[in-house]
Amino acid sequence: MSNPPAQSQPYPGREDQLQPPADHGEDSYQGSGRLAGKRTVITGADSGIGRAVAIAFAREGADVLISYLEEDDDAQETARLVEEAGQRAVLVPGDLADPDHCRDVVQRAVDEFGGLDVLVNNAAFQMARADLSEIPDEEWDRTFQVNITAMFHLCKAALPHLGEGASIINTTSIQEDQPSPHLLPYAATKAAILSFTGNLAKMLGERGIRVNCVAPGPIWTPLIPATLPAEMVEGFGSGTPLGRVGQPAELAPAYVLLASDESSYISGAEIPVTGGKPII
Repeated sequence: MSNPPAQSQPYPGREDQLQPPADHGEDSYQGSGRLAGKRTVITGADSGIGRAVAIAFAREGADVLISYLEEDDDAQETARLVEEAGQRAVLVPGDLADPDHCRDVVQRAVDEFGGLDVLVNNAAFQMARADLSEIPDEEWDRTFQVNITAMFHLCKAALPHLGEGASIINTTSIQEDQPSPHLLPYAATKAAILSFTGNLAKMLGERGIRVNCVAPGPIWTPLIPATLPAEMVEGFGSGTPLGRVGQPAELAPAYVLLASDESSYISGAEIPVTGGKPII
């Protein structure tokens, strides 16, 4: 894909308005049964990275609960792709800033699937602001509520249902290592996610539950034109060593690895998928 032109969308953004369209692996991802029988929850799974992970998980044999903010065609399309792969898709809309909804998401997965094996904490909120004084108090609070506080509530609710061999996968970002000033709250939450992941991996190791994270670089998702100024969207990702923006489909294999039994000795790790930008 060529680097994107200038564009904008209302928050939270829609896949059908992205120009050019993103690649979630619809025509490329081939499964081989690596997640056969696994019961999974993916937050933010209606679009972007979450959709790509849902497609890959389903094609690898997993059932998927699709957690997303509000009713839209994007979530329905993700569910269609999961079911097309022969797996169950459960749609659960709602705001993860509400702790009760976090608990409801987990309970719905347990009720529908009979248990839980993999939790992917991927949903995120961001907004670009040029100066600290421009960040509304409520926007700061919401960024933390959605990006890191929800992760705490989801993990806490999931723990009673996770057995030995289960996997928690958190989406952090290159922003935790190389923060952009215009994304100050978002970058701060991504650094918190890295610390949360490492600490939780230590805490749950004796139970045989693995906790890891994936750190995307610039990836072409609806969140980009919905939260960045149009002039920042133009050429998004062109500053990476690979010279282009990444596609959601290029993230999915990292999540599949961490969800699979092949990664049985990987915990407390971070997998960077950054287009060549090193994370130290």
